[in-house]
Amino acid sequence: MTQSKKPAVLRVAAPVPLRRPFDYLAPESQNPDRLRPGIRLRVPFGKREITAILLEVAAEASVNAEQLRPALDVLDDKPLLTPGIMALCKWSSDYYQHPVGEVFSAAIPKALREGRGLSETHWRLTTEGKGLPEGALSRAKSQAKALALLQTGEQLPEVLKNAGISGAVLRELTAKGLVERCRITTSLPSAALKENGPPLSEEQGSAVAAVEWDSFSCHLLQGVTGSGKTEVYLRLIAACLDRGEQALVLIPEIGLTPQTVKRFEARFQSPVAVLHSGLSDGQRFAAWQAAQSGTAGIVMGTRSAIFTPLARPGLIIVDEEHDGSYKQQDGFRYAARDVAVKRAQLEGCPVMLGSATPSLESLENARRERYRHHFLRGRQGGGELPMLQTVDLRGLQLNAGISDYLMAAIRETVEAQKRQALLFLNRRGFAPTLQCHSCGWVAGCDHCDARLTVHLRKRCLRCHHCAAQRALPAQCPDCGGTALLTHGLGTEQTEEFLRNVLSCPVHRVDSDAMRGVDAMQSLLEVAHSEEPCVILGTQMLTKGHHFPAVQLVGVIDADALLYSADFRGEERMAQLVVQVAGRAGRESAGGKVLIQTHYPDDPLFEALRHGHFESITRSLLDKRRASGLPPYGQLMLLRSDARNERDGEAFLRAVQKEVTGFLPPDCQLIGPLPSAMPRRAGRFRWQLWCLSASRGSAMAAARLLVERAEGLRKSRELSWFIDVDPSDVV
Repeated sequence: MTQSKKPAVLRVAAPVPLRRPFDYLAPESQNPDRLRPGIRLRVPFGKREITAILLEVAAEASVNAEQLRPALDVLDDKPLLTPGIMALCKWSSDYYQHPVGEVFSAAIPKALREGRGLSETHWRLTTEGKGLPEGALSRAKSQAKALALLQTGEQLPEVLKNAGISGAVLRELTAKGLVERCRITTSLPSAALKENGPPLSEEQGSAVAAVEWDSFSCHLLQGVTGSGKTEVYLRLIAACLDRGEQALVLIPEIGLTPQTVKRFEARFQSPVAVLHSGLSDGQRFAAWQAAQSGTAGIVMGTRSAIFTPLARPGLIIVDEEHDGSYKQQDGFRYAARDVAVKRAQLEGCPVMLGSATPSLESLENARRERYRHHFLRGRQGGGELPMLQTVDLRGLQLNAGISDYLMAAIRETVEAQKRQALLFLNRRGFAPTLQCHSCGWVAGCDHCDARLTVHLRKRCLRCHHCAAQRALPAQCPDCGGTALLTHGLGTEQTEEFLRNVLSCPVHRVDSDAMRGVDAMQSLLEVAHSEEPCVILGTQMLTKGHHFPAVQLVGVIDADALLYSADFRGEERMAQLVVQVAGRAGRESAGGKVLIQTHYPDDPLFEALRHGHFESITRSLLDKRRASGLPPYGQLMLLRSDARNERDGEAFLRAVQKEVTGFLPPDCQLIGPLPSAMPRRAGRFRWQLWCLSASRGSAMAAARLLVERAEGLRKSRELSWFIDVDPSDVV
C-alpha cells in the first residue's frame, strides 16, 4: 500500500505587521511546477482571506505541521517578482527590521495586493493600421487618439483606458481592421533615438566611459548646477537600451516628473513608464506591468519605484542622491538611495548617484574608493557660476523680510534687465506666531508642543505638524483683547508685500499653492516663457528645476537654516543654499545670489561665498569622525509614542534594561530622550539612540532591540518602531 505524498510546505510573506513569514500547506491538487518563489497565493489569515507572496517551498514547517492550514488558491502561473526583487525585499526587511510581508507589499501595486491578475494581452496596430496616412480618422477624435497612441508601440489595456480610450472605440477600430490584440511578449525595448544629444565635454565623456557593464559598480557624479549631469544620464540610458536592457531612474519629487519625462521622450523611441503617488491606481498598475514585462525600456519614479521589477535590469540612476525625500518617514522606513545601491549589487549592474551637493555618506564612500567619483566642474556652454554675496541684516529695516538692498536688486532684475528673480524662504503661511498684544497669549496647537501658523488667505490657524486647523480669531480667547499681532515671516506675507510694490507677476511655490500634480508644470511653463516675474518659494524650488531666465536668487532668511538641533543641520543648510543658488544664471552670464543673514562672518557662509562646498564637507566630515556619527558610525533610533506622557519613556527604559550586557561591545545606547517636539498629534514621543562603530554591530543591535521590544508587555495606547539610518533625529 503506497503512502500519499505529503503536501508541500509553503512559506509566505503575509501583509501583516508581524516580523516573520508564515507556513501553509499547498493544495493537494496543485501542480508543483507552479509553486515558485514570487507567485501570489490566496491564504486564510484568522477570519480573513489575504494575498501573500510565496518565499520558498520549505522542507519542514516552522511550527507543528498539524497546525498548518492549506492555501486556498495559487493566483499566478509564473512569478510576479524577479529573483533580484525577492532578494532585495528580504534584505530590506532584515536591514530595516520591518515586517517582511509589508516590505513585499511595497513591491507590488494595489490591484495585485487585492488579488487582481495581470493583463495577458496588448493592443497593437495591424498592417493596415500602420499604413494609414497622417491625420486619418481626424473626425473621429477618440479613434484618432487611439491610433496616435498605438503608433508609439504596443499598449496595455490599462494604458489605453487611462488615456480615455474606451472599449467601444477599440471595438470600432478592430471592426475596421486597424487594431488587434496580441499576446504580451518581452521584446527588447527600442534603442532608436529620436534626436542626438549635444557633444559631450571631456568630463562628461570620461564619466560615461568609466561605467562598466555586466557587473556591479557604484559611481558618484558630482557636478555643479547646470553642468550637464542629465546629459550623462541620457548617454548611459542610450547605452543601456542599446544592450537590450532597461534603465531605472529615481527622482526625489513628483514635481520633477513632467520635465524629466519630456526630456526622455524627446530623446528616446523607447516607452517611459512612470511611477509615483500622484497617479491613479490604474496608471501605476499599467506602468508597473510595462516595467515588469519589459515593454518599457525606461522606468522612472520616486522612491517606491526602487522596488519595481524589471525584466532585464541594466542600469540604475539616482538623481539628486542627497535629497531627504528618498527616506521614507513612516511605515516601512527605508532609504531609497541605499536600497538602490543594494539592488544594483544584487542585479549585477551599475548604479549612478548624481548631485551638485552629495551627501557626506556618499562622499566618504567615494573617498574610501567604494564608489568611483566623477566631477563636472563647469557649466554647459561655458557659463559661469553665479556670484554669491551675503547681506548683513544687522540694524537694517526689513519689509516682509526683505532688505532695501535685496529689493533694489529685485527691481533691477525684473524691471531694468527684464529677467526673473527667485526668492527662497523655507517657511509657508503668513506668519508662524499669533500673539495678543494685551496679555501675551500665543496661539498654540491643542495637540502638539507647537505654535499655530497664521494663514491669512484662508483666514485660519494651522498646525504644520499634525494638520489641526481652526478659524482665525477676532479677539484673544484669554482676555478678549482685539490687538492680535503676527510675529515672524512666511511666504504668504512676503508674496503680499511684493505684489503691492512690483508691477510684474509674483508666483508663490509652496505646498499650499502647488496643489495637484500639474501645478508645478504650470509654474515651469511660466518660468520658461522668460517673462519678467518673481518666483517665491520654499525648498520645493531646490529640487533640480531648470529656470532659464532667473538672473537673481535671494535667500531671505538664511539664519533659520543655520542652527539646528539635528547633527545634519549644517550639511542640509549648505546643500540647500548651493542648490537654490544654482538656479541663477543658468543660460546667461552674470547671475547673482544674495544671502540675507545676521551672521555674515560665519565660516559656513564664508566658504559658500568662495564656492568652497568641498571645504565645507571636509570640515563637517572631520566633526563627524570626532563624534563617531555617520558616516563613521552607524546610527539607529528606537522610538515610542504614547497617550500618557511617561509610558513611552518607561517602555524604552525597560528595553534598555533588557539589552544591557547583550549588545556588541562597540554599541552605545543614549537616552531615553524626549523628541525635540515631545508632544505631537496628542501623543508623547521618546527615543533611544543606538550608536555603533560598524554596520555588523549595528545590525546585531537592531535585531536584539526589536526582539526584546516585541517581548515586553505594553499599553495598547503605546506604539514603537525602529528607524535604521534615520534622516531626522529630532
